[in-house]
Amino acid sequence: MRTNNAKVRNTIVSVSFMQMVLAILLTTLCGSLYQLTPNLIVVFHLILAGFMSLFFFVHVVSKYFEYDSDGVKVILINKGLLWLDHFNYREYQVQFYKSRLMAFKSKNYVVYKSLTLFIKSSQGHTKKDTFNVTLDSNKKRCYIRESLSKMIKKIPNLLINTTYIGRRSLT
Repeated sequence: MRTNNAKVRNTIVSVSFMQMVLAILLTTLCGSLYQLTPNLIVVFHLILAGFMSLFFFVHVVSKYFEYDSDGVKVILINKGLLWLDHFNYREYQVQFYKSRLMAFKSKNYVVYKSLTLFIKSSQGHTKKDTFNVTLDSNKKRCYIRESLSKMIKKIPNLLINTTYIGRRSLT
């Protein structure tokens, strides 16, 4: 199964553009805020802190996610979405054989969703990899969970006591 969230890119670019327009608009209206409060520097710093936190939030949440489980290997890719074409500094890619998947967790926070995979290394240790799947639709996340569950069920001699799927335990 192959899936990605490339269609969300236009939405993220438009949200970033709207942030810039709103920041320019508020800086031009800063003169009218002077009538409300005499301390204009405090107001300016509050507005600047609000925009910086909003920009940081969009930057953290906006990640491109690609999942490919066709073939013998599973490939998962996370990349930054804002400057995807020019800078690839936030790329994180994992490739592993389906037989090495030990377990996975899907966590759904209020504004952030993550997928954590537990992969057995060649030395026998378990490696934990976390991916940002916030911008994937619920339907795609459900398909990814089903695909990973099928992989785990096909693996023989799996320690079922340590396998978690979402919030349910497979004991």
